[in-house]
Amino acid sequence: MKTLYLKIILPLLMLCVTAAPLHAEEAATAADEIMLKNGSRIIGTVVEVRDGSAKVETDFAGTLAIALDQIVSMRTTESVVLQMTDDTVLEDQTLTIVDNQLQVVDASGASQSLALEQLAIVNPQPWEMGHGYDWTGLVNFAMRIEKGNSDTEELDYRLESVWRSDDDRYTLKFYGEIDEANDVKSADNWTIIGKYDYFFSERTYWGVNAYAEADEFADLDLRYYIGPYIGREFLTDPLLSLSAEVGASYVNEDFSTAPDQDYPGANWGVHMASNYLGGDSRLYFDQLGVWNLDETSDIIVNTTLGLAFPLLWGFEAAAEILWEYDSGAVEGVEKMDETYAFRLGYTW
Repeated sequence: MKTLYLKIILPLLMLCVTAAPLHAEEAATAADEIMLKNGSRIIGTVVEVRDGSAKVETDFAGTLAIALDQIVSMRTTESVVLQMTDDTVLEDQTLTIVDNQLQVVDASGASQSLALEQLAIVNPQPWEMGHGYDWTGLVNFAMRIEKGNSDTEELDYRLESVWRSDDDRYTLKFYGEIDEANDVKSADNWTIIGKYDYFFSERTYWGVNAYAEADEFADLDLRYYIGPYIGREFLTDPLLSLSAEVGASYVNEDFSTAPDQDYPGANWGVHMASNYLGGDSRLYFDQLGVWNLDETSDIIVNTTLGLAFPLLWGFEAAAEILWEYDSGAVEGVEKMDETYAFRLGYTW
């Protein structure tokens, strides 16, 4: 028995002991390595490069965002797809940076150096390379039901959907509110927005939008406008994104009791969002405005401020405030309408 131990079991134990450091060494060499201008050496996994920044997952500090202009050298262990600023796509490349220069292999197999500023995206999505559309959206509801001394039923609903390709974008939004108290309706309104954007540069676009809304308790049978605009995405970082649009429109308003009217208008839109609070949460600010160019004291401004945070399986919750201001509201209707809502919904 002792002879069996010495001849078979002991060598196996020795093999396990000597193999463990080799596995650890192989794991270490499998990581991506980055050298910075300040002399720092970062070991991790490069998960994304876009907007002049590389995101690296590390064991010691989570995910780091590193500006490309601070990188002296980099080498990834896995092959990637590189999309350049001129929309050229280079497949089956290792992300290699030497002395602030991007090293690539052309179709003939020859190596060449490119300025690092020419790199736009690593592993772009298919739609970013001109193949199809990226479809995102959300649908959510806010509901309140009370039974007892008073019967109250309130329903807020919202649907948003965006289709984005490399050079254009379609947007559809539909939302509204229906409230009843003791079988007496106290709110009934809806809004629908459709937009088309065409990007003639990386961040600048022109578009056409169509807007329609109705509010029974604001004497508004139907307000709609349609017209062109120009917009720009000023900031695109998840920490703070900002886009704005300005345009002209034809506006028509039909009222239940007040005189109907139509007029030329100037319209604008502002959208801001931020993940500053972390945890995949989203702070957001949206504003739409229309200015009556015939009666310059008449202005409509709808502003939404909210905080959305993820739940499970694509579901999210959101708390928001909506301010709706109409300086030309008919007599007996408040110019400012303020709504507080807590929503539950699904995003994709």
